[in-house]
Amino acid sequence: MKRTDIGGQAVIEGVMMRSEKGTALVVRRSDGTLAKEFHHQRTRYKKGSFPTWPVVRGVYAFFKALSDGMNITTRAAEIFGEEEEEPTKFEKWLAKRFGKSAMDIMKWIAIVLAVVFAIGLFFLLPIGIISLLELVFGKMSPVLSAIVQGLVRLVIFLLYIYAISKIKDIRRVFMYHGAEHKTIACYEAELPMTPENAQKCTRLHPRCGTNYLFLTMAVSIIVTTVVSALCTLIPGFTAWHDASGLNSFLFRIARIVLILPIAGISYEVLKAAAKRDNLVCRIARAPGLALQHLTTKEPTEDMLEVAIASFELALHPPKGDLEFDTKANAPEPDRKIEPEEIPEPEPAEEQPEEAETAADEASDADAGEGGDE
Repeated sequence: MKRTDIGGQAVIEGVMMRSEKGTALVVRRSDGTLAKEFHHQRTRYKKGSFPTWPVVRGVYAFFKALSDGMNITTRAAEIFGEEEEEPTKFEKWLAKRFGKSAMDIMKWIAIVLAVVFAIGLFFLLPIGIISLLELVFGKMSPVLSAIVQGLVRLVIFLLYIYAISKIKDIRRVFMYHGAEHKTIACYEAELPMTPENAQKCTRLHPRCGTNYLFLTMAVSIIVTTVVSALCTLIPGFTAWHDASGLNSFLFRIARIVLILPIAGISYEVLKAAAKRDNLVCRIARAPGLALQHLTTKEPTEDMLEVAIASFELALHPPKGDLEFDTKANAPEPDRKIEPEEIPEPEPAEEQPEEAETAADEASDADAGEGGDE
């Protein structure tokens, strides 16, 4: 079985596939036709530079996934055929004030709000729950508090995924997520790339962003527990921590700064677990694979057609960028790329892990999960 470094993300009625050459996006429009785009990758970090260091590259990949995911999702909605709304007075003021389009500004606002929401739901809410538990059962030690807080965060995360999977639109995104995985599995199994063959393949993938999210939760429990245990060794810390509820609350808040190193460590664990097949790696992958039963759904054949078209475009991109015109009265979404535009595929070469760039590595983590991803 061969392996590909192409990763993807499910979007609104479409699939994005990312290769080392660039990003392909295929969306089935509201009129049933396929719209295709490809944008070549233009940003690469030099080998050995700070963004390519282990752990650090995971942090860069995390923020790039947030940015790219928002951009791709917004673009997919535009292509799908949603009617453009007249900008509000506030949006016009933003565009005039910052010299950018209202849409670009709103994308970054949405990213900031998403981060704030995630911190509130997965960090501040568990802290509040722990505080309530201490009022009922008494004060916890820093180590016990870290463990319980991590478990509470994990339960909230699972409930959140289960709840959004019941939303009709999100369920369709999860079906496209399944189509993306099945397409990659079909290619790696060296089967002809057809919807019928892809439908027979598994929708679970070890390099999925769902695995990354679950690993982040698990690593956060380990890291915060270790840090809390080390802090208890500092002279006077335990007395300060137990002196008042405010002190213990502030300490829990301070642990939020561990988000970035946790993201970086989780990324390295995901890469290592996906590349090897020993018992430890299989155990590390198992919870994330089980969670994919929620974040992926069985796709229809027309969804697989979209995923395969996106995969083929990422595998054999045109020389220049290919962009779909959403404003054209008579669009040509299925424009054929002439054979001379498609470069001959280069023979695969083994590359040392150190030579990977942060942008290339981000593709392994799938970042659309509805996640993906």
